[in-house]
Formats: sequence, structure tokens, C-alpha cells
Amino acid sequence: MSASTNSSFSAVQMTAEDQVQQIELLTSTDDDHGGVIVEMDESMDSTIFISILRASISHWKQLGKKGVWIKLPIHLVSLVEALVKEGFWYHHAEPKYLMLVYWIPEGANTIPGNATHQVGVGALVVNEKREVLVVQEKSGHFQGTGAWKFPTGVVDQGEDICVAAVREVKEETGVDSEFMEVLAFRQSHMTFFEKSDLFFVCMLRPLSFDIQIQEIEIEAAQWMPFDEYAAQPIMEKYELLKYVNDIYLAKIDGRYSGFTPVSTTSNFSEGKSYLYLNAGGLKRCNSL
Repeated sequence: MSASTNSSFSAVQMTAEDQVQQIELLTSTDDDHGGVIVEMDESMDSTIFISILRASISHWKQLGKKGVWIKLPIHLVSLVEALVKEGFWYHHAEPKYLMLVYWIPEGANTIPGNATHQVGVGALVVNEKREVLVVQEKSGHFQGTGAWKFPTGVVDQGEDICVAAVREVKEETGVDSEFMEVLAFRQSHMTFFEKSDLFFVCMLRPLSFDIQIQEIEIEAAQWMPFDEYAAQPIMEKYELLKYVNDIYLAKIDGRYSGFTPVSTTSNFSEGKSYLYLNAGGLKRCNSL
């Protein structure tokens, strides 16, 4: 989103009945899809705001604009009711602002919806003794069951999957690790706040072995022989865990290859991004 100007308002010259009248409008910037973005910053009476808003929408309509995005900081939350009554609706909310949208043309709008997924990671950390790093959680689905599971967590905004997996292991167990590959991923729906979920099962190599648990969330942690871990009764209940075990065994037998991150330049965002690919399969294709 483009940076806002110092003022939320601007003026345009309009001629009507041979008189020049100055109309105050909301200051906006064009988006990439034929719409406008307004970043509010000034407090004002809602009645005056509605008058300026209506004039602005009329102006944008004459210009052939489509979607209107209004970014409303928390200190201007008193204007929400006025915007909703004018036909705006909530698009998304962040800790410091609300984003409301409006569609000017007749017919169905093409404004993209809010983010539909959260992204999670699970970290399978196995040492040279074929011991897996496992934890017991103080909350969640496994609370109070006595079950041992691999560390899991949610990827932070702007965080890469490979970085998140290493971070979660460190936070929960104190163990340093090196990301190896994504073994598999699962998509599920109607999860946290009715969002969909992308869960990436990652394999990591331990760089340290001493355990220091995060006492707020973790009850206990240990290195457990993989066969003992895989023999837990919980494996019969959670099919995902059984599949992960089978994938790991195929991996160490050389019958399976996951996806490793390759740093690439993105044309859609600033800086580098990662492309996850089967490097072994790519090498085989190139050698043919």
C-alpha cells in the first residue's frame, strides 16, 4: 500500500452554472487494479466526513474508479459506523487499523477477499541415533493425554517456513537445528477463526542436544527412539502422524525426497523469497 500524505483531504476545482466552486475531497492514491486507497489520519465530525466521502465517491465514479479502500487507524474508530451506513464493509483488521472497502460500479465486485489461511509448521528433528525430539504440551489437543509429539507452531507474518521451523524448535526445546526439507504439507479447513490451514511438516538436523523447555507452553521434552515414538497409541488415532512416520522411514531408506528451499528474487514483493523444490528430482531431470 502506498504511503499516506500529510493530509487526508484535498481540493478540486469544479465549475457549475458559471461559478467556480472548491470541493474538499479525500486524498487518495491509485492502486494497481483501477481502485483508490485512502489512508485516514485526521479526526473530524462524522457528519462532515460523510459529506466529503460522498463527494469523493462521486468524483472517483466520474474517473471510472472501481474499489475504494479506506485504512482507518484505531484513533478514528468513531467513523466506522458512518462508513458502514454508506455501504462500506470490513475487509480486515490489524492491531493498529481497520481496512474497509466499497465497490463503485454496478454488479458484483472483484475485490479480493481477506487472507484465507494461516500457516503452521511441524518440526521432525531426528539425531544420528534415530532419536526424535518430542514434547508434551500444556495446552491444545494433546493436553493431559501423555502423548509425545514433535514441536509445532504458527509461522509469523513475513517469516519463511524454513526459518519458522527452526525458531519453533528453539523456543519449545532450546535445541538449535538446521532446516533440511519440507517432507509434506496438509491443507485443512474451518480451523482457527474459521480460516483454512496450511501445515508444513519439516525435517531438521539437530545442531545441539541439551534440552531447555519453554515452561509456559511445554510440560516436558526429550529425545525418544523413533520406534518408541511411532509405537504410541496416539498414532492409531491421528492418520497424519502415521503418514509422517512412513514418510520419514522412506526418507532414511532413500525412497523419498522432500522439498528444499532455494532462494529466488521475487517480482511480486521486496527482497528474496524461497522456492521449495525436489532438488534431487531436478538433478535427475537435467541429467537425462
